[in-house]
Amino acid sequence: MQTTAAKRRVPGWATFTGLAVVHLGALGVFIPGTFHWSALIVLLVLYYTTGAWGICLGYHRLLTHRSLKVAKPVEWATTILGVLALQGGPIDWISTHRAHHAHTDKEGDPHDIHKGVLWSHMEWLYKRNEAMLSPEEQLRLAPDLANDKFHQFMEATAVWWTVALAVALFLIGGWSWLIWGLFVRIVITYHITWLVNSAAHHSGYQSFRTGDKSTNNWLVAFLAWGEGWHNNHHAFPFSARHGLRWFEIDATWWTIKVLAWMKLARDIKLPTPQMLQRMSLQPVQRERA
Repeated sequence: MQTTAAKRRVPGWATFTGLAVVHLGALGVFIPGTFHWSALIVLLVLYYTTGAWGICLGYHRLLTHRSLKVAKPVEWATTILGVLALQGGPIDWISTHRAHHAHTDKEGDPHDIHKGVLWSHMEWLYKRNEAMLSPEEQLRLAPDLANDKFHQFMEATAVWWTVALAVALFLIGGWSWLIWGLFVRIVITYHITWLVNSAAHHSGYQSFRTGDKSTNNWLVAFLAWGEGWHNNHHAFPFSARHGLRWFEIDATWWTIKVLAWMKLARDIKLPTPQMLQRMSLQPVQRERA
């Protein structure tokens, strides 16, 4: 969850309060009678659609890095799913991530790992952070979204989509669906997303020269649908594929392959063998796409 960019150079008490409410809501799982198998199914479905599709595919590979192109209705649908992950509107999220790539692990990086693992994991969201972007900086870093009326609308209404989903879950499945499908699912998605910023800049291995602390972390990759092959990603931010070796499982890449097979994705960007060799710290054999 993120607050309006103009307020984020000072401690974000609204963000801290929101994060606290979501985490406290997830503790509802310990209340007797709140578990139901249907609620677990709702959690898994929403975890996949908002996390794998909304954040990993939509916000990250499609909107931030433009690693592929899709029809506008598909882009709009993935943006809505990303908003439902409650990690901020598309303009805020994408511009912040582009700032991270522009200043990785140095001054100007919103979640610089040199300030500590806990900082890069979550403290950067609500503590005083001079690297957070002003509206003018957001416009400079994400003009493609900031000048787009649909994404402007999604940015302005981001929180209300989750409120509407909360109401729908409660009306359909009661407290069980609300606790598991909203609070628990959001907390899980939060921490898995944050692990890419923290664990994948702290532990793992590097295959490419990137000049930063990004690592390939198999556990993060497994949990975050392939996003944990983070050193690969920082070496080739434009690449739609993050897992570049046969054992680097990249579930989001599989989704992109399916979309391409269905003629819903095109202009998919991948590093060339020459790029791989030039950046490599060790011999890399690239599996055929």
